[in-house]
Amino acid sequence: MFSLDPRLEQDTLLVGDFPLCRLLLMNDAQYLWFILVPRREAVSELFQLDISDQQQLWQETTALAEIVKDSFGADKMNVATLGNVVSQLHMHVIARYRIDVAWPGPVWGKYPAKPYTSEQVASIRDKLRTVLADQLRFGE
Repeated sequence: MFSLDPRLEQDTLLVGDFPLCRLLLMNDAQYLWFILVPRREAVSELFQLDISDQQQLWQETTALAEIVKDSFGADKMNVATLGNVVSQLHMHVIARYRIDVAWPGPVWGKYPAKPYTSEQVASIRDKLRTVLADQLRFGE
């Protein structure tokens, strides 16, 4: 049975579910930072997914990155899976802007998180609804 790592649950906001992955928004308004988590039990590495799930993860990741870049006007998209702190397999999809506080360095641990306001979250969700309506089951 799939369950979300407590650290991911604590640090993120639910956006919805793709066919394979739960889509989360990192609760840090300094960066437009999404996390995709395959809804599979006890998976910490990409190679632990079967081939079909690997392909689905990559499709969801690349589709999300392209949509975010186009819809939110990112200068660069950062896509990565690390898992050094949270071992549950998850993919980071981060819109980077030349004006963000950590540019051009990595976002991890650079500055304390600044939580989103409810209005900011609603705006992001609304924009995603317009471009992902047929691909994502939105949560609230």
